[in-house]
Amino acid sequence: NYEYLDHTADVQFHSWGKTKEEAFEQAVVCMFSYITDLPTVELRASNTVEVRVTGRDLQSLLYAFMDEFLFQFSVDGHVARQVKILEFDETNFRIKAEGYGEKFQPRTKHPQGTEVKAITYSAMQIKIENDRTDIYVIVDI
Repeated sequence: NYEYLDHTADVQFHSWGKTKEEAFEQAVVCMFSYITDLPTVELRASNTVEVRVTGRDLQSLLYAFMDEFLFQFSVDGHVARQVKILEFDETNFRIKAEGYGEKFQPRTKHPQGTEVKAITYSAMQIKIENDRTDIYVIVDI
């Protein structure tokens, strides 16, 4: 549940879900699908990344969540084809999640997409209406 939207110099990700958790998870999957072709990424139980982040509000929590997965990719090359939020504390703005995938192998297995340099707060939106949450995030490429 995601798509890419045109933006002047960067790219805007739009993700959605029936819950905030699902929309947050899809925002990270959207980011990785921009980096590589996700169907080429195997879901390996032995290559799971655990992420714990905190924020001051929902936007900073979303930023920290995406940024931590981007950090894991930059440091360890971990590509998450699937993300599952295990704990979503909206009162204290904390998330515990796991990313399932494998190490990025650009020359042998995974097509190289576009490098995501950074998550931004620019025009970031989290819209909650009825039984749907929509997220819009612009990233530096």
